[in-house]
Amino acid sequence: MIAVGACAVSGGPYAGHPKQLNGAALTVPVDLYIPGCPPHPLTILDGLLRLIGRQG
Repeated sequence: MIAVGACAVSGGPYAGHPKQLNGAALTVPVDLYIPGCPPHPLTILDGLLRLIGRQG
């Protein structure tokens, strides 16, 4: 699983709200965190390339 954006990573501006659960990692295993609100497209691409081992 990939958590993309501040809300998915840590809850973002809604941290502490009962419906938010403070990020995806509390409900599903996360393999990659991509921060940002919204994340820059190059940050997403960099994270995906690192996940598949094409850049290091």
